[in-house]
Amino acid sequence: MTSSSASPDAPAARRAREQGTPILSTRGVTMRFGGLTAVSGVDLDVYPGEIMGLIGPNGAGKTTFFNCLTGMYRPTSGEVRLDGVLLPPKPRQVVKAGMARTFQNIRLFNNMTALENVMVGRICRTSAGPITSILHGPKFRREERESRAHARELLAYVGLAGSEEHLARNLPYGHQRRLEIARALATGPKLLLLDEPTAGMNPQETRAAEQLILRIRDSGLAVLVIEHDMRFIFTLCDRVLCLVRGEPLVEGTPALVQGDPRVIEAYIGTPEPHAQGPGDER
Repeated sequence: MTSSSASPDAPAARRAREQGTPILSTRGVTMRFGGLTAVSGVDLDVYPGEIMGLIGPNGAGKTTFFNCLTGMYRPTSGEVRLDGVLLPPKPRQVVKAGMARTFQNIRLFNNMTALENVMVGRICRTSAGPITSILHGPKFRREERESRAHARELLAYVGLAGSEEHLARNLPYGHQRRLEIARALATGPKLLLLDEPTAGMNPQETRAAEQLILRIRDSGLAVLVIEHDMRFIFTLCDRVLCLVRGEPLVEGTPALVQGDPRVIEAYIGTPEPHAQGPGDER
């Protein structure tokens, strides 16, 4: 694991923790599938203006935990609160409450343009009823103009200005990742969940993604990110939580977590004792 420092605004994140209340709070979140416990008793607080990292080896339960947060899974036990409000296990209600996410495997509407993809994310913030929408009444037309303008702004914000009319499937891989972030931002979130946002990216794309996430954090949003790139996660995050076999192992600053021997062991295992040969001294 590489040595690195916390993100530049770490002092501001510490002040937010000391002075404020968490935007996300989970207590005892547990998810069982039959006899398999995928997530067990996870407590987590994420504060406004903070980037929180979630790491762990494959099978640690990271994406399952995300699915519990976003209502895709109903936790076996425990609770999830956003801005102090208990969230129902219903994805649409979770998004309306202010939590948005991207996915480990990109999930875009491939036959829609980049602009249309982002506009879809804005639907949860519109209020035109079915009849008005079908008849394209004044309220529908006004909200569509606003959504279109907002989508253009977000595409420019994530670095995709000029790609509005390109089909999502025709965009380069790194641009598709950015488009998914823009669509999540279109929902107007208080908390953004990113599931391996740099998976498959080259170093230049990874650096650009890091800068984008820092911009999002600096705008006041909280960010919770899963990532396997340890250099990326320890450079980017204010705090990091490591899960192993679904259970919290250690939480703290990047320096604390990356230096914890239990984390190193979780990733690379415990070295086997040296087997002595016939000529070894005893």
